[in-house]
Amino acid sequence: MFDIGFWELTVIAVMGLIVLGPERMPVAIRTVRGWLRNIKQFSSNVQTELKEELRIHELHENLRKAEQQGMDNLSPELQQSVDQLKSAAEQANRPYATSADSEPNATPDSPSVETDSNSDNVNK
Repeated sequence: MFDIGFWELTVIAVMGLIVLGPERMPVAIRTVRGWLRNIKQFSSNVQTELKEELRIHELHENLRKAEQQGMDNLSPELQQSVDQLKSAAEQANRPYATSADSEPNATPDSPSVETDSNSDNVNK
């Protein structure tokens, strides 16, 4: 990463020990290690997001090409992109379809309020 050898690390460690002292040196090492971990995590998140955005952009371009060809006689690459988009759309609609299917079944299980007309007449 930084192309630092063993002797350079030893010199940095000795200088840190002299400047910080033995009490604060472990805390400083943990702090720097946390910073490096956060930087590494941030860079991998950015890389993942960029790859996903490029994939989405490529799928959109392929969909435009497929629409221009009238969705007939597509190349294998375009057909694969269209199939991926269709499966993604089905997955996005699937949670809504299951909740819509379960709503009619939920109404018979719900308690209903029944009024007894005889109870009003008895009290009068």
